[in-house]
This record gives sequence, structure tokens and C-alpha cells, in this order.
Amino acid sequence: SAAIVGFFDEVRSYWGGPPDTLICNAGVSPKAKDGKAAAFVETSIEEWNAVLSTNLIGAVLCCQRVLPDLIKRRFGRIVLVGSIAGRTLPRLAGSAYTASKTALSGCLRSLVSTLGGTGVTANIVAPGHIVTEMTGPIDSDSNRDALSRIPVGRLGNPDDVATVIAFLASENAGFINGATIDVNGGEYVSP
Repeated sequence: SAAIVGFFDEVRSYWGGPPDTLICNAGVSPKAKDGKAAAFVETSIEEWNAVLSTNLIGAVLCCQRVLPDLIKRRFGRIVLVGSIAGRTLPRLAGSAYTASKTALSGCLRSLVSTLGGTGVTANIVAPGHIVTEMTGPIDSDSNRDALSRIPVGRLGNPDDVATVIAFLASENAGFINGATIDVNGGEYVSP
């Protein structure tokens, strides 16, 4: 938490004040030696702690640090980056990653109930299979497998997610609060 405090102090200094938007996008998804997600029973407590610390606790600490300024300003946007793994049965993600991204939904509900009438909104963007360093080469077996389940016929790219995040961070998104926006090409359709 000292690193987070230091980071936000640097942000204040650089921009001459606190941020009005927080995007919690940190995430780790460790793989087993064969490159696949470790099975539940094979996931060590050290791995659980590392993943939860980055994917969940990091987001919580950032929100706690920024919220007082956003509430005081009576404007702000918080966007938590979840995952399709937190919305449905995980196919490629490990148990700790899945749990951490699912837990963000509980954090979102708590945030929304706290933020009523403050001018601050909080939402989740839940990407599906997006081609990044974390998902590996585009021609990997896991990417080919994912592609077979995506109705739009392509894997996602970071711009697909960034566009949604940018909108949720804008003034135009002021009536969107407590939502989880899926960006997955139709691989998962919420009920």
C-alpha cells in the first residue's frame, strides 16, 4: 500500500491535483509448466496470494486512495477491468485468477452503494479473449480454441477494450453505474 500511496502522490504532483478517473487494469494469470492454467488443487497458496494481491487487493487499495478526492470533487469515474473468467466457467484461466476477477463484482456492488449521489460512477469492463502478451502468440492452440467459440469470428484486440473504457471514463457515461460491460465478441452473453 505504500507503493500505491507514493504513486498517487506522484500523480497529484505531476497533474497538479488528484485524478478524476481511476482505471484498475492490473492483472496476472500464472500458468503451469505446460503453459496451461494450473488446476485448482495444484494452485499453491503462494500463487493465490500473489494473484489476489495484484488483481483484487491492488484495485481495492487504489479505490480507497482515490475515492475521497472524487467524492469531494463530486465527479469521478472508476473502471475495474474484470474478465470473462469472472462471468462464466473458466476455460483458460486458473482458479486464483477466476476468483480474483469474480471478486471485483462484489467490490463493484459495494462501491455503487457507497457512491450514491456523489457524482462518482463505478463499472466493470469484462474482456474476453484479447490478444496480448498474457494470452500468448495469436497462432497458439489456446487462441485457436478460443476463436472457435467467438461468434464475431476474430479474437479481440486491446483497442476493443480501450474504446469501452474510454467511454465509461467520459462525462457521457454519467448514467452508467454498477454495470459490467462484456467485450468478448459474443463468447459470453449475459442473461
